[in-house]
Amino acid sequence: METNEQRDQRLWRIAKARAGFRTHLMTYLIINGFLWVIWLITDDHNGLPWPVWPMVGWGLGLAFAYYNAFHKDTLGDATSEYEKLQQKQQKG
Repeated sequence: METNEQRDQRLWRIAKARAGFRTHLMTYLIINGFLWVIWLITDDHNGLPWPVWPMVGWGLGLAFAYYNAFHKDTLGDATSEYEKLQQKQQKG
């Protein structure tokens, strides 16, 4: 079972990851918006727009950052499973 200090440290790591994701998302939106403006101003608009490629590559990294910030909490998952097992053992 986690102590209060361990839980606070875990929550602090989660909070930092979520804040980092939000910063990463804002940077992604601003930079990619700027790339699209450059494309609109300079290209003749034939074929696939080149800003798609940085968006896809960076977007993949952003998706992993989102998952790690909002859906991955291995210690929290283990703690909840432990508590479920404890409840099951007490009932049966």
